[in-house]
Amino acid sequence: MQVYVIHENPDWYPPIDAALRAAGVPHQQWLVGDGTLDLDGIPPEGVFWSRMSASSHTRGHPFAKDHTRAILRWLESHGRRVVNGRRVLELEVSKADQLIGLRAAGIDVPRTVAVAGKDRLTAAAAAMPVPFISKHNQGGKGLGVRRFDSHEEFAGYLSGNGFEPPADGITLLQEYLPAAAPFITRVEIVGGEFVYAITADTSSGSFELCPAEACAVGDGPAGEIFALRADIDPGIPARYADFARRHGIEIAGFEFIETTDGRVVTYDVNTTTNYNPAIEAVAPRPALRQVARFLGRLLAEVR
Repeated sequence: MQVYVIHENPDWYPPIDAALRAAGVPHQQWLVGDGTLDLDGIPPEGVFWSRMSASSHTRGHPFAKDHTRAILRWLESHGRRVVNGRRVLELEVSKADQLIGLRAAGIDVPRTVAVAGKDRLTAAAAAMPVPFISKHNQGGKGLGVRRFDSHEEFAGYLSGNGFEPPADGITLLQEYLPAAAPFITRVEIVGGEFVYAITADTSSGSFELCPAEACAVGDGPAGEIFALRADIDPGIPARYADFARRHGIEIAGFEFIETTDGRVVTYDVNTTTNYNPAIEAVAPRPALRQVARFLGRLLAEVR
């Protein structure tokens, strides 16, 4: 009996493998995107951790999301212990779903308009004050996020060759939030508990803030843009932990920005959270160690 890590990106797996090995937790990868699923078969016993990523289509796995949906439904129908199950997957692959849920929980989110297709984008953008941001509903790593300082600039983007069609056909138009200081904050939750918070420096203007070492390859951000944050209001992670419990989210990162007018605005829930190795090396409670311990406890319970 072991932990099965369901995902589609082997480049993100080595730190997870090392942490689970160090904790003595038996495990293996379950790569999704193509393969065979016998719906009349019986799943193996164990714990199944879904790390399906909203950005899977950018790595040549356009059907990984749908494959994972079927796998999770199959596992759950047989009563298997699934971490970040089918409902959580729907949050992962839809920022609109996240924002609706956060707002319903009383958590401040950016004003957002979801537009299906391309034809209505110009008219929808005309109602947005400038500057504003466009992003993909199914995104990840900040891919497809752009700032526009005028409606004319946006119209030129739509008519030019630079327009990136979203994977699910839905584009979000969102208010631009000026930050009181040039960073965003990310809160890590493991097993329903707050582990630590980090900041990511946004002074370069980049929206690609994935903390994983694999994301730093090529044009990705360097590790030094991230730092532990000790001065976070404890009420913020407490609200995220409560939201996570209500939605069945057991491992995730929540991202927020503090604005010049005093708002604390949450804009992303990342249920395929990755951890920066430089942060992990200095954190009093490394998140991956907590993940390994959490999964180990669950496996012992299943046994």
